[in-house]
Formats: sequence, C-alpha cells, structure tokens
Amino acid sequence: MRNMGLAAAMLLAATSFATPAAAQRSAARYGNYTDVSAIHVLPGQWENYLDFVKTSWVKQQEWAKHKGYIVGYSVVAATYPREGEPNLLLITEYKDIPSQAEAERRQNEYVSMMKMDEHQMDSAAVTRAPMRTLGSQEQYQEILLK
Repeated sequence: MRNMGLAAAMLLAATSFATPAAAQRSAARYGNYTDVSAIHVLPGQWENYLDFVKTSWVKQQEWAKHKGYIVGYSVVAATYPREGEPNLLLITEYKDIPSQAEAERRQNEYVSMMKMDEHQMDSAAVTRAPMRTLGSQEQYQEILLK
C-alpha cells in the first residue's frame, strides 16, 4: 500500500511540470506543394513522348518558372517499374495554391502564351493518346520538421 502511495506521488510530481497538450505546438511546418503526373509511356513510343516533353511540357514549365508560378520541375524515369506502374513521372513544385481568381488569370496568360485556345489544346492532347496513358495525378506537400 505504501508503494502505491509513493508511485502516485511520483506520477503527480512528474505530470505537474508537463506542458498541457493544448499548448504544445506541432513539430511540423508545411512547405512547398508537389504535383506528380504518373505516365505510362506505351511500348515503342518512349522517344516520341520524350520529344513532346522536351518541346512542349518543358516550354510550359519554363514559362511558369519565369513568371514565378512554380519553383521547379523535373522529369523522372522509373528504372524498374513493375507491371501496371508508370515508367515516367512529370513533377512540378510550387509554393502556394493560387486562389480561383488568380488561377483564372494565369490560365488566360497561359492561353495567350501558347497561342491556342482551350479547344485547340484539347485537340492537341489527343495526338499524345497513342504515345501514353495518364496513370494518376497526385499532389503532396512537404513537411519541414523543426
């Protein structure tokens, strides 16, 4: 019985100096966002699709980087993709998600830069269908631990 009283006193002493849970701050701060497009380049189309990426996708990314809309971008090949997994990743990193009004303003700038309207861009996208399929589109946010 005496040991239980001692244990209770020790527990009370240890917890009386603890910071209340509501006052504790998270160890995480949140950083940049990353969008990842997982591409399945079809057999025999690797070089054709890389030509598109080099001439069109990189042009779009460079424009967005120059405007300050993105931080950076990269193209990554899966060295050992398993059955059904993508063999190419198109990655874009940016600081913030724009408001709806800002996204529309940027879209208008983009349309002007591309010298095509949305209908023409959709038609151009059809030409990539024989080269690849889009596996997924994912978004991540960096966690910066203190």
